[in-house]
Amino acid sequence: MRASWPPPTTATTGGTEALARALAGEVTDVEDTGRADRVSRMSRAPATTAPVARGWPARTVLGVWARRGELLRFGSVGAIAFVVDLAVFNLMLHGPVDVLAHKPITVRIIAAAVATLVAWVGNRYWTFAARRTRRRGRELLEFGAVNVGGLAISAGCLAVSRYVLGLDSPLADNVAANGVGLVLSTVFRYVMYRTVVFRGVG
Repeated sequence: MRASWPPPTTATTGGTEALARALAGEVTDVEDTGRADRVSRMSRAPATTAPVARGWPARTVLGVWARRGELLRFGSVGAIAFVVDLAVFNLMLHGPVDVLAHKPITVRIIAAAVATLVAWVGNRYWTFAARRTRRRGRELLEFGAVNVGGLAISAGCLAVSRYVLGLDSPLADNVAANGVGLVLSTVFRYVMYRTVVFRGVG
């Protein structure tokens, strides 16, 4: 019997299909294994938490803590200026240097001017040394203007206590002027010193 040509391909075709199915099964196994590995790695990875949004009280406290050194220097300079103001006023009005004993308003202005100059020098060369500007004259004028603003805030608190709330006792006057007024004017001066007066590079 003569062999047919081409030879039958049934067995070959069947073998090819079996090989293809085997390869497909291997690929599927590989894909499943890779997917399982990724899932396993993701399950072992530490969970990332979203950043917690802080409210303004927390931000304020953190900001104050970050500037604690600057605030301590600012308070120290203010205390020294207060002592200078008190000493000059009393020495010129009641002490041995009483040449202006009959002019208390003039003495008050002189004492405030001397204390302002002391405070400017201390803040310029110590508290805000890294932020001082090159124009000393303009800086001193701005510093004086800010201090006048602080005085206006303190006087405004006293005026509200006296003429709006009707409180005229010594305790009420001191709470308004030297308590609430002092705190508000101090905060005002610090913010203005840092953002308006001392805004350069030393």
